Amino acid sequence: MAKALMIVGTTSNAGKSLVTAGLCRVFNQDGYKVAPFKSQNMALNSFITKEGAEMGRAQVVQAEAANIEPSVLMNPILLKPTGDSGSQVIVNGEAIGTYTAAEYYAMKHNLRGEVQKAFDTLADQYDVVCIEGAGSPAEININQDDFVNMGMAKMAKAPALLVADIDRGGVFASIYGTIMLLGEEERAMIKGVVINKFRGDVEILRPGLKMIEDKTGVPIVGVLPMLNVDIEDEDSLSERISGKAQVDLVDIAVVRIPRMSNYTDFNVFELIPGVSLRYVQRVRDLGNPDMIIIPGTKNTIGDLLWLRQSGMEAAILKRANNGTVIWGVCGGYQMLGKKISDPFGVEEGGDFAGLGLLDVETSFIEHKRTIQMEGNFGKVQGIFSALSGVPLVGYEIHSGVTTYAEANALTAIKPIHEQGEVFAEGNQNVTDKLNVYGTYVHGVFDGDGIAVKIVEALLAKKGLRMDDVETISFADYKRQQYDILADSIRKDLDMKKIYEILEAGI
Repeated sequence: MAKALMIVGTTSNAGKSLVTAGLCRVFNQDGYKVAPFKSQNMALNSFITKEGAEMGRAQVVQAEAANIEPSVLMNPILLKPTGDSGSQVIVNGEAIGTYTAAEYYAMKHNLRGEVQKAFDTLADQYDVVCIEGAGSPAEININQDDFVNMGMAKMAKAPALLVADIDRGGVFASIYGTIMLLGEEERAMIKGVVINKFRGDVEILRPGLKMIEDKTGVPIVGVLPMLNVDIEDEDSLSERISGKAQVDLVDIAVVRIPRMSNYTDFNVFELIPGVSLRYVQRVRDLGNPDMIIIPGTKNTIGDLLWLRQSGMEAAILKRANNGTVIWGVCGGYQMLGKKISDPFGVEEGGDFAGLGLLDVETSFIEHKRTIQMEGNFGKVQGIFSALSGVPLVGYEIHSGVTTYAEANALTAIKPIHEQGEVFAEGNQNVTDKLNVYGTYVHGVFDGDGIAVKIVEALLAKKGLRMDDVETISFADYKRQQYDILADSIRKDLDMKKIYEILEAGI
C-alpha cells in the first residue's frame, strides 16, 4: 500500500494543483512510483483515457509530471458545470446525469465508496500517492460527508500540507483561520504549510513565518516564488483566458463562450514566436484576426444562442465572408453547421439554426462518445492544404452525431485502443472567400508540426514567411516545464521535512 500525502489549500487557486504536480515530478525523479489523486474535481477541461473514460485535465497534467499514463482512478468524480446551479456528474469516467447542487450533495454519501475503492486500487499500484484537495478544507457548511479535503485525508490516512496564496494578501490570516476552523482531529493532520506565489525578499517574511508557526504549531516547509512555468491550469481560474490585448504578427482569436471547455487545445500556438493567442468575449475586442477559433463547450445550444444574442455570430459571419479563417472544435464545430437538433432534451431541447458556414447537421443523442483517436488529415482544401496527410492524435468527447458529405471531410481517423476501421471525420468549406474548418478531435493542433504549418499558412496569406520557426515539440516542451517546476520545489521547499512527514504518516 502506497504512502499518501494530502495537499489542501486555504482557498481555490492557492496553487494546490501546481504543488501537487511539482511533488509528483520530484518523487518520480527520486525513483518512486508516484500517482496523483483528486477524489472530486470541478472543471470543464476534461480528458479521455485510453479506456474511453472521462477525467479532469488537472490530474492528467499531474500524471504527465509523474511520467505515468493517466487513469480515471486518479479522478473518480468529475463535475462539469452546465449552468449557474447544476453540473453533469461523471463517476469513474461515465456520466450518470445532470444534477443541481442540492441534488448532488444529497447523493454524496453514496459516492464515498466509489472514492475509497478508486484510491485503494491506485494505492496498491504505487509507492506514493499525492492527493489534491478542492477549494478549502475550512468550508464548514459542507464538511459533512466530505471526501475531498480532510475527509479524504482521513480515508487515506494521509498527513496534509496546507498551501496558502500570499499574492492575494492576508496570507497569515488565511493560514491561521483555516487551521483554527478545522476540528481538533483534522487540525492535527496538518503537518506543514507552503506559502505560494511570493514576490520579493523572503528574509523580510521570516518574522511572520516564525509568528504563524508559534500561533498554529505547524511548521512552514517552504516559500515558493511566483513561478514562471507554463503548466496547464484549472479552467475556471486560468490567467490564460483573462483577455490578452496584444496583437502579434499572426493573430489567433478564440471566442470565449460562456461554457467553454478544453481551451488547452490551443496552448500549442503560444509556443510559436510572433503568434498572439487571444481569448475574446466581446465583439469590440475581436478586431480582425487571422483565424477565429470557436472552442468546445459544455452546452452547445446555450453558447450558440449566446453567440447570436451578443452579436458575436454576426461578427464571425462578416469576417468569414471577408476571408478570415474560421475553425471550430467539438461544440464549436457543431455551431458552424446548418442545424442542431436536441430531440431528447440533452441540453435545451428543440431545433436550432447554426451559423451555416459548414454543410453539416448535428443531432444530440443520450449517450456521450468518449474515445481516443488517431489518423491523419485527409485532402485539406484551401489555405491549409499543407496539412493534407499529416498524422494526428487526440480524443473525442461529445453527445452529438453529425452528418455531412464525406467528400468534404477534414480527417481520416480510427480508435486507438479499440477495433475499428478508419472513417472520415470533420468538415471543410473552402471557396474564393471562405476558409472554414471543423473537427470533433480535441488535441488536433498538438501533433508535431501541425500548429507550425497553420501559422506558416496564415503568414503566407499575408505575403510573409517564417523561414526558421524556433519551436520544440509540445511534448518535449511540457517535459521541460515539469523539470523546471521540480527544480523550484527542491530549491524552495524543505524536501527533507516533507519526506519525514510522508514517512511518519498520521
